[in-house]
Amino acid sequence: MVSATLRLLGNEKRLLVLCRLWLTGEMSVGALADEVGLSQSALSQHLARLRADGLVTTRREAQVLYYSISDPRVRALLEALYGIYCKPEADA
Repeated sequence: MVSATLRLLGNEKRLLVLCRLWLTGEMSVGALADEVGLSQSALSQHLARLRADGLVTTRREAQVLYYSISDPRVRALLEALYGIYCKPEADA
């Protein structure tokens, strides 16, 4: 589980997708594509990998599909990475 999760996070675009979901809680595919700068088809491929490995889950509302992080361990890992790499220098 750990090595598979880290392998998925090793892809810059998937890491960016998970970071956006961690910060927002839930996003539609269209909004997420705009945020990470991917086409919806490219994003869908990344989301399919994340979903297959149980890192994200979906919720459908009419025609719109929303994604969120489903594994609390992934949330904790992203929080740790954020604390190490993304905090402003004054807080570090």
